[in-house]
Amino acid sequence: MATEGPKKVELGVYQRPEEEPKITATEMIAAVLSLVWLAMTAGYFMIVGSGSSDFDSIRFVMMLIAIFMPIAMIWVGALAVRASQTMREESRRLQAAISAMRQSYLSGQGGGTSNATVEKKLEEIAAAQRKTESTLAMFTSIRPGQTPPEDKLAIPAPALIEEQASLALGTPSESLAPPLSVADFIKALNFPETAEDKEGFRALRRALSDRKVSQLIHAAQDVLTLLSQDGIYMDDLRPDRAKPEVWRRFAKGERGHSVAPLGGVRDRSSLALASARMKQDAIFRDAVHHFLRKFDKTFAEFEQSATDEEIAALTDTRTARGFMLLGRVAGTFD
Repeated sequence: MATEGPKKVELGVYQRPEEEPKITATEMIAAVLSLVWLAMTAGYFMIVGSGSSDFDSIRFVMMLIAIFMPIAMIWVGALAVRASQTMREESRRLQAAISAMRQSYLSGQGGGTSNATVEKKLEEIAAAQRKTESTLAMFTSIRPGQTPPEDKLAIPAPALIEEQASLALGTPSESLAPPLSVADFIKALNFPETAEDKEGFRALRRALSDRKVSQLIHAAQDVLTLLSQDGIYMDDLRPDRAKPEVWRRFAKGERGHSVAPLGGVRDRSSLALASARMKQDAIFRDAVHHFLRKFDKTFAEFEQSATDEEIAALTDTRTARGFMLLGRVAGTFD
């Protein structure tokens, strides 16, 4: 019984109710007026026309008009009143239907809003899940007891010694500079955050004093400056994180599907702009390839002594994000 009420309401709104034929008050008044008029005219002709016996056709026609014209006018008025009432009823019914349709539409909109809210919540959950995966990627497989001291070298010393000539007169000043630590190396690759970032500038100066790292930093500065001309900034990119094991495979020379997660940049506009400039701008293309070679070579040496935590920290720098973007555009991870 609880469902019959709403069904009746819907039928009353969307369907025309069956109308039973009935005599309205207007029709009753019209009938009474017609009978009164007929009685008055009959009495008039019975009194006035009793003494006249001559038949006149024109007079007869005028008598018929005088008798039936008022009756016709009465019924025309009655029908007009009834039509007006019918139109008002139709108008009310149409208004009720429109109101019901509006309520139904608003209900549908409310459901859409609810769905949008649910979708937003799902997106937030997915974003939180991706953040969790990124955090796990940063700390996965960290070997216990390998947390480095602050003065741990970013590039293994033997690799530097092999390329340096024996100390003698005329030895360049950069050869006498203190070795670059891992912390300064990572901070330098991220570049100073603001003009007041004293630690960032200090790390950058130390990195520039290292000949090999300075080449990578200069190459990164060149490509990041060129990218900024197209409105591409590394702070706007949110690449998918790859596990340190994938970066280690890349450092050891693996290519193809196994290292494809390194191209985790999903920003379509940045990829499209960078790809188009690679095809059209020879200077940009040369700068990109030079940067990719320097990053590849430097990272391969850094990976030899780096922990998974250090690799994860390095891959979150602006330089590494530029490498992910340009490496994907250049097909480095294919």
